[in-house]
Amino acid sequence: MAVRVDLNISLDGFATTTDATPENPFGLDWGRLVEAYTSTRTFRERVLHDTSGEGTSGVDDKYAEAYFEGVGAEIMGAGMFGFHNFPDDPDWNGWWGDEPPFRVPVFVLTHTPRPALTMTGDTTFHFVDASPEDVLERARREAGEKDVRIGGGPTVVRDYLRAGLVDQLHVGITPILLGRGIRLWDDLRGLESEYTVTSETAESGIIHVTFRR
Repeated sequence: MAVRVDLNISLDGFATTTDATPENPFGLDWGRLVEAYTSTRTFRERVLHDTSGEGTSGVDDKYAEAYFEGVGAEIMGAGMFGFHNFPDDPDWNGWWGDEPPFRVPVFVLTHTPRPALTMTGDTTFHFVDASPEDVLERARREAGEKDVRIGGGPTVVRDYLRAGLVDQLHVGITPILLGRGIRLWDDLRGLESEYTVTSETAESGIIHVTFRR
């Protein structure tokens, strides 16, 4: 069992965008940041439920497939679930639609108490107010022999990286400059010394960098 992270970041290290509006909650730059990932056959099948076979099948798709393989539990922040956009709506069930792509128990770090939410496709969201270590221990019990994925956002990922709890970190670096947002690498000087680092460039120009303990 390993604790894994997969993130898309910009060339200057940002994993979020800052131009969101109520009409466009992900912002204009978000599509540019994740375009290579959302263009893959795996993303289209797993997230969009598109079984047409459309989508790219090269290096980016290899990493998209790996994203979903062998995961037994997921941890994410309230922002990744979508709490920050609809904090007072008790019927808000997150960004992920009626059939989220996770298909495992998902632990949402939040100060907003809420009953567990079971969705179509074996995804259950558990809303927890606890330390990263305590949530990870609970996720490990649920995952059994499978991996635990720290899904994001970057603030949550940094907490786990700083605590030395991540066994594998994969970042897909999109060659664009965002200039603002939340940077993954802040306060992580020397992180690479704890890992073996490899890289691979996809046909799209995305640089896939993997840190393995």
